Amino acid sequence: MADAPIDGQVVVLTAAKASVPPARLPDLLERTATHLNPQLERYRREYERIYGDDRRVAFLVEWGHWDEVGTTLELGDRETSAVRRAHEEQLLRIGRNRGREAEFETALEIREAVFLPIDGDTGERSR
Repeated sequence: MADAPIDGQVVVLTAAKASVPPARLPDLLERTATHLNPQLERYRREYERIYGDDRRVAFLVEWGHWDEVGTTLELGDRETSAVRRAHEEQLLRIGRNRGREAEFETALEIREAVFLPIDGDTGERSR
């Protein structure tokens, strides 16, 4: 998962907390990223970008987004929950590292986070 928007440490942390086998989580994240990546421009138009850097961008989406993705990809409830948690944990980790933890925690009370990989030529920068 070289282009994965979720850091390896976050995958390990999430796998330890998730109700899916740890070896399964990277595959789930890859599968959801493959499904969502072609929709990057739609996400840019429709959702608030809360974070971006040279390799990924994060959006805040409505509650239920991950349930819809899980249904589309025929994921079980535990698998969907694990993917959602990985994206949330990634946002919180970035928040801690950038002094924005309280802001990101508040945002996650009312919306869900989605990270998508980007290439380095898109001009995305962190806020």
